[in-house]
Amino acid sequence: MPSVAIATCAQYPDLYEDDRLLADALARRGCDVTPAVWDQPGIDWNGFDRVVIRSTWWYYEKPDAYRSWLEGFLETPGRLWNPAEAVLGNIHKGYLLGLEKAGVPIVPTELARAGDVVSLPDLLERRGWTRAVIKPAISAGASDTWKVSDDPADAGPACYDVERSGVMLRDALAQRDMLIQPYLDEVNGAGEWSLVFLGGGFSHALTKTPAESDFRVQFRYGGTMRPATPPARLVDQAERVLAAIPAPLLFARVDGVEREGRFLLMELEINEPYLGLAHAPGSADHLAEAVLATL
Repeated sequence: MPSVAIATCAQYPDLYEDDRLLADALARRGCDVTPAVWDQPGIDWNGFDRVVIRSTWWYYEKPDAYRSWLEGFLETPGRLWNPAEAVLGNIHKGYLLGLEKAGVPIVPTELARAGDVVSLPDLLERRGWTRAVIKPAISAGASDTWKVSDDPADAGPACYDVERSGVMLRDALAQRDMLIQPYLDEVNGAGEWSLVFLGGGFSHALTKTPAESDFRVQFRYGGTMRPATPPARLVDQAERVLAAIPAPLLFARVDGVEREGRFLLMELEINEPYLGLAHAPGSADHLAEAVLATL
């Protein structure tokens, strides 16, 4: 009986509802499944045949501890999925610039390092951006993310003018790296695409849209997620994104928007993405089979 730990967080010690679908699918296939909080002391991770990262959310509040946890799997390749080396390279969103160099079309991105002195008005003028989104380079769920705009029509949650945003960026850079990107009208229009890949192949897709007057698509801010059928060209372009990752992946979520038929990558989620298994009948079984295929 293979033993499989599903790595979760202290807020969901018995697994988030979407991850329970995977646990049940594995159990039906004869696996001994254990929910395990990633930073709980005393867990012998080497005692499991496989460890599957799922809802290790809020890891960004203690990234050094999370990196240390991941590094603990480097000496036992094949135990952790996704592989530790791939996840370690995905925690800091600066990976977007690396993918851009590899030929992947991304949302234009400026990376400001902790300690940098950045003039936000100068940056916006140089880039030709009238509106922008600023976020930590290590974050999840739009935590500490805000929109920059001097347009009164943009008034809404977490939206600040350029002057105030410049001060906020200065304060943030005193502690951590930050990303500055243009605001994308597509997010409040057709929405953001999430293309989910399981076991190396395309599984299903979701579209995410924010609440009225907001720009954040996450549930916690009133965002809506719906199953959707993407055009084949978007799936093809998402596959090209994944081809730029040298490690095999058990799961991935490719997030972005379509602009003039071109997919612009916003994030490549291979750490702890919500996969929307509940929105795609059979996907939990597909993922469970992919886990077993690694054994």
